[in-house]
Amino acid sequence: MIKFNLACENTHDFEAWFSSGSDFEDQQSRGLVSCPHCGSVDVQKALMVPSVSTGRAKEAKQQMMMSAAQQEAMKTIREMVKQVKDNTENVGDKFSEEARKIHYGETEARGIHGSASLDEVHELVEEGVEIMPLPDVPEDQN
Repeated sequence: MIKFNLACENTHDFEAWFSSGSDFEDQQSRGLVSCPHCGSVDVQKALMVPSVSTGRAKEAKQQMMMSAAQQEAMKTIREMVKQVKDNTENVGDKFSEEARKIHYGETEARGIHGSASLDEVHELVEEGVEIMPLPDVPEDQN
């Protein structure tokens, strides 16, 4: 797991955890990283202060651990994502195409999930297609 300091186009600063640097880039390119303050998906990495090892390793480790409330929130998010995925059809990278067909009544209305580029997401939203990104959540063991 890696923590990045992030900033949105409206200069809101926040932190987020990712399984790797490439995981951040993948989520960012798909429009899944958004500012918790304003919802903007125009998010970039901000400057980070390096962590310097001191004799307080135990205290630092405790600070890195998620609080009970954070753990419960992550559990709820995992359950929500699992429920959505278990009850919708995975259309993979054909998400934009299938979402449009459903929106315009060209195919049966059904719940779907899959992947779309940031440009595809913007186009769908502009067309009035109702979509919602699912968060990628870290594994329980991380």
